[in-house]
Amino acid sequence: MNELNESAKLKRATYHLYTFLVSKMISSLGANVYAFGMSLFILSITGSALSFAANLIFSIVPRTILSPIAGIIVDRFPRKAIVLIGQAGTVLTISGLLIYSLIFGLSIPAIYVTTVFYSICSTFTGIAFTASIANLVDEERLQKAMSFNQLSLSIAGIGGPIVGGMLFGLLPIELFLVINIVAYGTAFFLESTMNFKLYSKDQEQPREQKEESMIGSFKEGFAYLKTKQVIANLLWVLLLLNMFFTAVNVGISFILVEKLKMDYTLIGFVEAGAAIGMLVFSIYFAARSNVKYPLLFSKRSILGMSILVSAISIPLLIAFSSGVNFVYFFIVMFLFGSLGVLTNTPIGVLLQKEVDENYRGRIFGILEMMAMGMMPLGSLIFGILYDLVPAEYILIISSITLIIIVLVFLRRSVLEIAHPELKAKRMEKLKTLEAVK
Repeated sequence: MNELNESAKLKRATYHLYTFLVSKMISSLGANVYAFGMSLFILSITGSALSFAANLIFSIVPRTILSPIAGIIVDRFPRKAIVLIGQAGTVLTISGLLIYSLIFGLSIPAIYVTTVFYSICSTFTGIAFTASIANLVDEERLQKAMSFNQLSLSIAGIGGPIVGGMLFGLLPIELFLVINIVAYGTAFFLESTMNFKLYSKDQEQPREQKEESMIGSFKEGFAYLKTKQVIANLLWVLLLLNMFFTAVNVGISFILVEKLKMDYTLIGFVEAGAAIGMLVFSIYFAARSNVKYPLLFSKRSILGMSILVSAISIPLLIAFSSGVNFVYFFIVMFLFGSLGVLTNTPIGVLLQKEVDENYRGRIFGILEMMAMGMMPLGSLIFGILYDLVPAEYILIISSITLIIIVLVFLRRSVLEIAHPELKAKRMEKLKTLEAVK
């Protein structure tokens, strides 16, 4: 009976794995298509970069503020319900914009309001879904699930602007919104068929509902982090990486446009290189066996990305032809996308395994808050710096700083806590060397 039950669970987990891929791909592609289409609409109506930037702010600020709150709620209430409510909220939000546009005509304030509610819904859905991955599939296929997550993001990154541009150019804006509503409705249906407690460790004993305030629950999440040195160090690394890698996000366009005067068409291909790298290595991770030492693997990938930051400065120090510059930067961005997957997938697997189920929502909420909070701050800091300091100096200093951050926070002692086998191997080598001497 137990074997039959386990077999049934494995079949269900396989269903979850591919349903997760399709659902995530639809949601991610829909988000990118909507964001790109609305960006084009705002620019076509106003011609203002400020109006475009305001829409971006209305997207980032709610996620930054609400991520820790969403994490607390995800740890308190059924995650499937939160995912479905969030998806339903997204459908209703875009439907509201559609109805408004049919009655009054589409306006910029209406888009801003929609962006805020859209961001709120996606924050709750995203954190609840991420916190549930280890409950949807067995441990052996966690890496494949995280790879599928990266795969959906990379396909959305490549296809979103293409599909969004085509739909916006060929269809009325109302029909554009209808297509988005249908996409999110499909994702809602797929997610409603999934068992979010399939591999839950407390499915027979429901989570204890503690009578405590939101602040108390948030503090409990930080107190939990203090007991998990590896996770705490990893969160610090991710926080600082998000800030310093903004030097690349801000700097790459500045360098290509202002310093190297590259053609805009070629710049589009260069920036697509990162999404292509993500796609290729997401497929690679989905097919390969599980990484034995995830944190060590990610450390090496982050160091590779840190070195690439300084590599961006080479064409500023050595004059290349325009053709060589294009090929060089395409390869650099391809490597950035590839190393991003090689970093994020093992880290995602590690967090799913190491964070207790009852704390996953809060930990992923804190992580989301840190990541989103660093983006505008880093953009502001590096935006000012690029106007005052030569770009090559900023990139080289950022690269050195990133390497130091990784070597300090992911030092050998931390790696050995995450992977005790590494310490055993090191001790065995020392004994062998002593024996040889």
